[in-house]
Amino acid sequence: MIQLNNISKSYSSQELFSNLNFKLNSGNRVGLVGRNGSGKSTLFKLILAEESADGGEIIIPKNYKIGTLKQHLTFSESTLREEAALALEEDMKYDVYRVEKILFGLGFVQDDLEKDPLSFSGGYQIRINLAKLLVTEPNLLLLDEPTNYLDIVSLRWLKSFLRSFEGEVILITHDRNFMDSITTHTMGLVRKKIELIPGDTHKFYEQLQANDELHSKQKIAQDKKVKEMEEFIAKNKARASTATRAQSKVKELQKMDLLDNLNFDNTLEFNFNFKDTPAKILLDVKDLKFGYTPENILFDKISFTLEKGECLGIIGKNGKGKSTLLNTIAGELKQLSGNVDFHGSTSFAHFGQTNIAHLSEKNTVMDEIYVGNPKLSEANVRSICGGMMFSGDAAKKKISLLSGGEKSRVMLGQIIARNVNLLFLDEPTNHLDMDSIEALTNAIKKFKGSVIIVTHSEELLRRVCDRLIIFAKDGAEYFDGGYNDFLEKIGWEDEDKEQKVKAAPKGNQKENKKLKAEMVRERNKLTSSLKKKVEKLETKIMETEERLEIHHHGLIAVSNSGESSKLMELTKLVSDEEASVEEAFEELEIAQTQLDEINDKYQHKIDELS
Repeated sequence: MIQLNNISKSYSSQELFSNLNFKLNSGNRVGLVGRNGSGKSTLFKLILAEESADGGEIIIPKNYKIGTLKQHLTFSESTLREEAALALEEDMKYDVYRVEKILFGLGFVQDDLEKDPLSFSGGYQIRINLAKLLVTEPNLLLLDEPTNYLDIVSLRWLKSFLRSFEGEVILITHDRNFMDSITTHTMGLVRKKIELIPGDTHKFYEQLQANDELHSKQKIAQDKKVKEMEEFIAKNKARASTATRAQSKVKELQKMDLLDNLNFDNTLEFNFNFKDTPAKILLDVKDLKFGYTPENILFDKISFTLEKGECLGIIGKNGKGKSTLLNTIAGELKQLSGNVDFHGSTSFAHFGQTNIAHLSEKNTVMDEIYVGNPKLSEANVRSICGGMMFSGDAAKKKISLLSGGEKSRVMLGQIIARNVNLLFLDEPTNHLDMDSIEALTNAIKKFKGSVIIVTHSEELLRRVCDRLIIFAKDGAEYFDGGYNDFLEKIGWEDEDKEQKVKAAPKGNQKENKKLKAEMVRERNKLTSSLKKKVEKLETKIMETEERLEIHHHGLIAVSNSGESSKLMELTKLVSDEEASVEEAFEELEIAQTQLDEINDKYQHKIDELS
């Protein structure tokens, strides 16, 4: 339904792609893959006319509607229901039931419909945007990393929705399982060209490997032929009797379409260093309890032992306390009660999103790897840097010049440098592409020590986790089994069930309505200041990140121009802004958790009256 003809795009001296040709047919659901920085998001911007191609044309049929998920949105209505209904066409503006159905599928509940859209956390504001997009019934959905802001339950709903979507879809996501369960075709940006095949990512990469092997064989044969021709020309061009034949070979060589050498993208390499231990049990947790206040408890009576070689997954909806539990076990937060006992030989490393703030902006990538293990030789440090895609001069790049994804790779490099037998990993797949996630998954499986992991990736959970801790409506509980066992025996609460308004008994309806109103007033009084704080912090983060993006582009330009004074000035500015963002994120996590606890407490009371 849309067609790209000979599309080319470059930024300064960096060519993203050239002469791309692609046709999207009716009903196609296409997964777009490629390494980070290959131009996937830029391709979306070209289709949406947010940027212009350097060459070629994009053909879109008349009245063909394209919908895309924006990361930031300004809300104008006072309630969630009214805000989502804005997306309805004029002839469907009274079809509010369809709006509510989509909102409920994305994790909102009946009581949320009357809330101010600005009262929701950043993740839920993205869901409002997604609901508005789905309400418009576009012909084509362009989805760029929609999984980043959704928990497992919402992801499973969205997966089902997209499978039944009657239009076309182009999807960018690092979640391979999510992509493969939805798409009919896989398209990849590879070596500045585009490849499209029917089937999932596994079939795509198998085909790509087969194509590369065939190309390599043809290149070897051609190189051999070229060498033989060049040797013949060199020997015979001076002889009168063979000069004509030599000249003929020269012309043949000039006409030959020479094959290029294949350029392979860098791939992350993971190999966690296991520190030997005689212990069978590395960690013993008993009756662990935590809450930011004694009145609002996130989890209580969490008990488990972790044996050498086991992997424990922590799962649940967003904002329930998964990262908090991991941070409590790692000793970064102090529990209210209970014990966390490590064996004397246990040595652990902790990867978390807030740990990035521990990196020194003044250090280089190599400096930070040395922080992980000062005893390493320079050769070993450079090897780790290379494995984290910081080869050559990139290993001496200042931390202040790195993006958030690059800093995450530095943190992983630090962990790889250490000798450990226990890993704490909080959403380690964020900022990684599919190839890197596969490498990380295999490294976790090969690691001889133990692992506790927080992730929303169902594929990763299935492949590495032996047991689980599940955050559900009533707190957290231990489950002795893997993720498939959990789905079979328990499953996600309220999944695939439409939320419906429960009518109160007629005799109590009036009284219940008064009680609900009183509870809402009481809750709003308690949450008012927290909502304002969350909103202020999210706005601060959004505005600072937008400035950071501009300044990062400025840094690249100044680095190329050699203006040292301007470079120092921008580096200091970027460092201060990144520190500000990290601090704001930490404050936001605490405020949002407190807000969610209060809302959950009162929601339960209101539900009992429904």
